[in-house]
Amino acid sequence: MSTLLVKNADMVITMDAKRRKIPSGGIFVRDNIIEQVDETSALPATADRVIDAHGMVVLPGFVNTHHHFFQSLFRAVPGAQDQGLFDWLVRLFPIYGEITDEAVHISTLTALAEMILSGCTTSSDHLYVFTNDVSLDAQVRAAEEVGIRMHATRGSLSLGRRAGGLPPDNIVQTDDQILSDCQRVIEVLHDPEPFSMCRIGLAPCTPFSVTKDLMRETAALARAHKQVRLHTHVAETMDEEVYCLREFGQRPAAYMEELGWVGSDVWWAHSIFLNSEEIRMAADTGTGIAHCPSSNMRLGSGICKVREMLDAGVNVGIGVDGSASNDCGHTIGEVRNAMLLQRVQNGPAAFTVEEALQLATVGGAAVLGRDEIGSLEANKAADLIGVSTRTLNMAGGAVHDPMAALLLCHVEKVDFSIINGKVIVEDGQLKTIDLARLITRHNELAQEFVGLHPEADHFKLV
Repeated sequence: MSTLLVKNADMVITMDAKRRKIPSGGIFVRDNIIEQVDETSALPATADRVIDAHGMVVLPGFVNTHHHFFQSLFRAVPGAQDQGLFDWLVRLFPIYGEITDEAVHISTLTALAEMILSGCTTSSDHLYVFTNDVSLDAQVRAAEEVGIRMHATRGSLSLGRRAGGLPPDNIVQTDDQILSDCQRVIEVLHDPEPFSMCRIGLAPCTPFSVTKDLMRETAALARAHKQVRLHTHVAETMDEEVYCLREFGQRPAAYMEELGWVGSDVWWAHSIFLNSEEIRMAADTGTGIAHCPSSNMRLGSGICKVREMLDAGVNVGIGVDGSASNDCGHTIGEVRNAMLLQRVQNGPAAFTVEEALQLATVGGAAVLGRDEIGSLEANKAADLIGVSTRTLNMAGGAVHDPMAALLLCHVEKVDFSIINGKVIVEDGQLKTIDLARLITRHNELAQEFVGLHPEADHFKLV
């Protein structure tokens, strides 16, 4: 059994139930599990590996509850830079049809590297395009290579344009194809046990891209297995609401409730356009929400009512979201934007630094159904990050309040990241993959795919 000691941190922010903040603190880890969190003087004096965190704030690694890694290939694409969600999708859908298994693998590595360096230690992803030879296995391989804790969701598109949906017909699959592969990835890739490094979820994409039957059958399939959760986009835009009222005679949340897509095993992305009654329904059923502030601002979608959701008892986590609708994967920056956006909506006292950190840690863990991550305390997973307080951007801030400085100032990257007890980032450098080589291949693929579709499509759904 190996041991690891992180000692002498300026502050350890535990995010435990008491929200303890420990000056001159540290963490003692055995294998992949935290054994003790306390002042450094109360911890074992040494270990197999020792990290001196003097000049750092140490806190739980962040949990990302919504993303589309493959979209990191399509950042800042001309024709999609100034569009709302539907027109943005119309521009990008034809390009999505070109992606390959290699592209999924490379784009996943890129997205994960960016997020790990900015504080993420657990991430979900929503891959919903399965053209050519694309498989969810490519994402899982990438997560294993980079060393992150992964929740990969097998997404789906089944409602093409000829049937009244938004996606082009050449990128949709039949219900049988989708459900067969969903069964396969659960059997091959899913690990439901505590401290698992890979869990699988099922994730039909949106109300305007899949059928009712597929939604129902996907839910039944997931619920026939242990710890297989359900995920989809709900109430992201007014266009979606108009579509659901026209096609189903219901608002998006009511449509999800009718289909059985509520419960403690379900989380929705965005959910900007939920009213107070729908928010109470989410709280009562245990349905989680992935809040994606930068994507919502980038696409002009609106502001999620996070303050009202938390007050009602809804589990809310941070979603960094698809890189082409952000267009960035800076995790701690996303947490900062979540805090600032709630203040824009509700006033400067409406949302604190600690509440924003809650979304990114224990909140995200609750959304993903993981009670062994999200806080630093005994018997939890050894997923933690260290942020230097001795940088230019933190000068003058960390000396007053190290926790507040994490979000009120600017953190470029973490100094170290430990995931499942392993040091993945050290001295600000990602140790597990060759970034220069990765970036070169990523850019080659991005140019190739976008070059095949230089012009925007003009299809309109609503």
